[in-house]
Amino acid sequence: MNDPWTQLPWLALGSALGGLARFHAGGWITRLTGSGFPWGTLAVNVSGGLAAGMAWALLPDTGPGALEALLLSGLLGGYTTVSSFSLQTLTLLRQGHPIQALANLTASALLCLGAAALGYWLAVQGIPA
Repeated sequence: MNDPWTQLPWLALGSALGGLARFHAGGWITRLTGSGFPWGTLAVNVSGGLAAGMAWALLPDTGPGALEALLLSGLLGGYTTVSSFSLQTLTLLRQGHPIQALANLTASALLCLGAAALGYWLAVQGIPA
């Protein structure tokens, strides 16, 4: 069933759950590591990349449907956060920490892409993450 209107409840549910997961996971990691570097956002985005790669490999290639709306657009879209990453990187720059800003930019790009590729590979191999 590919009718976008029937997918909206699944998208909304996934988005709500993903947002809650991001809030709690990111906050927990920030409490553990401190707020000098955005470790919480980085960890959420990398783990989201891993999960997205696995989901992409495991979901049937039937086009957009309720499962994709729930898991990919909803849950993982609500869980990962480019907006927080962008604002935290900009804050580091504005506070005079260009090396930390560059480190966050580089680590996020490389680790998130690497995690997505690893998740895809693990799922194709049948290895649970």
